[in-house]
Amino acid sequence: MADLILFGVFPYVAMALAIGVGLYRYTIDRYSWSSQSSQFLESRALFWGSLPWHYALLLILLAHFLAFLIPAGWGSLLGSPARLILLEVTGMALGITTLIALVILILRRVSNDRVNAVTSRIDWLLLAVLLVQVTSGVYIAISLRWGGAWYVHTVSPWLWSLLKLDPQISYLANLPWIVQLHAVNAFLLVAIFPFSRLVHVVSIPLGYLGRPYQVVIWYRQRRSS
Repeated sequence: MADLILFGVFPYVAMALAIGVGLYRYTIDRYSWSSQSSQFLESRALFWGSLPWHYALLLILLAHFLAFLIPAGWGSLLGSPARLILLEVTGMALGITTLIALVILILRRVSNDRVNAVTSRIDWLLLAVLLVQVTSGVYIAISLRWGGAWYVHTVSPWLWSLLKLDPQISYLANLPWIVQLHAVNAFLLVAIFPFSRLVHVVSIPLGYLGRPYQVVIWYRQRRSS
């Protein structure tokens, strides 16, 4: 029963929250769709945390997405031992990079009083869930080798079964607990998504494409001679 709830029901609940609450928030409080940047309060630690975090995370997510979208092609790509080892080492390096970057971002919010003052409870929850996700991902990469290969035969079919509204929980029920935690925690992030500043990820300012040019006039008082 627990497996059914975690791997067969909760993903749909998370997606329903992400879409429903996200649309509600966009309709009612559209101006809250922002990253709410604290760069003006502190920028040095933000640079060393945010920049590697975004680039490394995007590459990791891209690899996950490609393995899900085209599992056969991904499997063929990793058919060569050299390519499999290259992907394994690269994924491990990117995972460690995201973990270090996330720790920097968390310490920044803990140690800087001004940044801490503008950090909400949902921000702390989001950071905690992200820390679990990244840490479990790095642990999987280190302890369960060749994830790029077994992912396409386990996690990818499970995700496709969810998409087809026919959840096959056996794919995940037979995997190690750390992989199950990583998968369920990913959908927990999806559930938290509409309540947090993560919504800025899907906020694309297409309206700016049709806006007229803005004329900015620099005004400076002349010094009296």
